[in-house]
Amino acid sequence: MKKLIFFVITCITIFSCSKDSELNRTIFIPDEKNPQLPAYTEWGYNSFGAMYELTYFLANQSIIPCKIVYQNDSLRFLMSGVYGNENPRKKMSFIFIFPFEIIEDYKDLMLLDNKKINLRSDCKTLMITENNIRTLEISAGELHFKRVQLLKVDEVDNRAILSGTFEIKFIGYNLFPENFSDGRFDFGITNREFSILTD
Repeated sequence: MKKLIFFVITCITIFSCSKDSELNRTIFIPDEKNPQLPAYTEWGYNSFGAMYELTYFLANQSIIPCKIVYQNDSLRFLMSGVYGNENPRKKMSFIFIFPFEIIEDYKDLMLLDNKKINLRSDCKTLMITENNIRTLEISAGELHFKRVQLLKVDEVDNRAILSGTFEIKFIGYNLFPENFSDGRFDFGITNREFSILTD
């Protein structure tokens, strides 16, 4: 009898872990118009993509694509992936820092629903490439959280799904504009990807 109970508990644990690991995977569904980019989705596929000049900035299976930190009345929204035409592609991240209401849990990210962040006036944008961090001089851009929803698994809140679009135009090292265009994202955020830092 003890062996049977142990077997049932083990099966339930494995099933719930595999369900969670499936939800944490990055899933790439090609866009119909531009198959190099992921389609815009609102299913928590942990994917994003944008055109970067003549190449692409994309989510990658080996990198957690999004992390969010709340600190000092501001939200830090990290988007990490790869870019370039070389193999392997180079790592790149963006950190968007903008004022935000006090939140205590990933569920409070629902406050981002349909929120537009003007990257030029309302946000500090950092770009990280090859361990080089720089604050971008933004000439135009927007981060739009088009839809935020809570996903329930077995009738229990499991994660917040953040879906939206982004465009970034900034002055590059050569003093000429560079562009990230046609950007889209779809992230599933739990307390694993969301944290609060206190001073």
